[in-house]
Amino acid sequence: MDLQSLFAERIGGARFGTGNEIYKFEKIKRAKAAARAARPQVELLDFGVGEPDQIAPAAIRDALKRAVDDPANRGYADNGIREFKLAAGEYMEKFFGVSDLDPDTEINHSIGSKPALAMLPLCFVNPGDVVFQTVPGYPVLATHAKYLGGEVVKIPLKKENEFFPDLKAIDPALAQRAKLFYVNYPNNPTGTAPTVAFFDELIAFAKKYNILIVQDAAYATLIYGDRLSILSRPGGKEVAIELHSMSKSYNMTGWRLGFVAGAQKAVQAFAEVKDNCDSGQFKAIQLAACAGIADIGLSESIREHYRRRLTKIVAALQRAGFDAQMPGGTFFLYTRAPVAAGDTRFSSAEDVSQFLIREWSVSTVPWDDVGSFLRFSSTFEAKDAADEDRVIAELEDRLRKAALRF
Repeated sequence: MDLQSLFAERIGGARFGTGNEIYKFEKIKRAKAAARAARPQVELLDFGVGEPDQIAPAAIRDALKRAVDDPANRGYADNGIREFKLAAGEYMEKFFGVSDLDPDTEINHSIGSKPALAMLPLCFVNPGDVVFQTVPGYPVLATHAKYLGGEVVKIPLKKENEFFPDLKAIDPALAQRAKLFYVNYPNNPTGTAPTVAFFDELIAFAKKYNILIVQDAAYATLIYGDRLSILSRPGGKEVAIELHSMSKSYNMTGWRLGFVAGAQKAVQAFAEVKDNCDSGQFKAIQLAACAGIADIGLSESIREHYRRRLTKIVAALQRAGFDAQMPGGTFFLYTRAPVAAGDTRFSSAEDVSQFLIREWSVSTVPWDDVGSFLRFSSTFEAKDAADEDRVIAELEDRLRKAALRF
């Protein structure tokens, strides 16, 4: 059997699995293994982790323990239980002041944000349709748009534009063909928080060109200023669908639960496609989330954990020579990469990342999409607050000794 000849062109066709290209996260993984092997006595400081460092709050875990033993929760959840939709609606109202969402028609649960982003192009994208994707960023929606024959147009997030897309620079001819505009605020990796001015400009742009905004709000509660939903802005609910996740807000990474909310017809289309892709998240997990999703106190304690760490990392990086600034949201810090270390010159952020891992046992994530930047995460491993200070002090010491030049 010639299995190689059967692969779809969307994943490489007959070339699938035969290339030598290595994804950057695989390069990081290999570099970390090499560093540990070369210096087994040296602690590897991993500031590249993209998931919470703590477990879910006790109230949510306790609710799961009760729900998992309830026979009523056996069976398929399909498009979600109403209790979770109601809790999601309460969350939107308490956190963002969005009080007019119909839980039955304008909210639908998802098995995390990633599957939701993968399914949305199935609702809208035909061959030749244009999708706008901000870069750097999470590529899942764009990947699936390409699978369907869509044309993905990358919209750069430049430092000089405060990491917002320059809507005025977008070709009107492309905008006329576009169906989806994928944005993510608070933004991964830049840490930029949304503003009223940006959301209002984006809504006006979407109305002008008849485009659906897909706002990935996975970090919506991890914000170090005012919380903001695009659905709270005038006209937002008409032109946007917003994705929320329990993974970052409530340390529920791996539980796989989130929801989409917004434009009714878009939510209806998502629900129909989803119904043909999965059978819903386990009811006990949805019920567990209900115990905490609208609890601002729980969320604030998690937010404060990252704010405290980020403040310390910013100070340490500044002392080591980086032009680091406190992000507006997320648990990431995004800063320009150095151009050299001693006599070693770097051609990219990826070069810097590999150098720091292999020579100094410091792991970060490089981004070279729009300039060379490094992303430091505040989700590093530490036993307690004192150990947290020790790890950050060690990070600063190693970066100083690396003799980085900017």
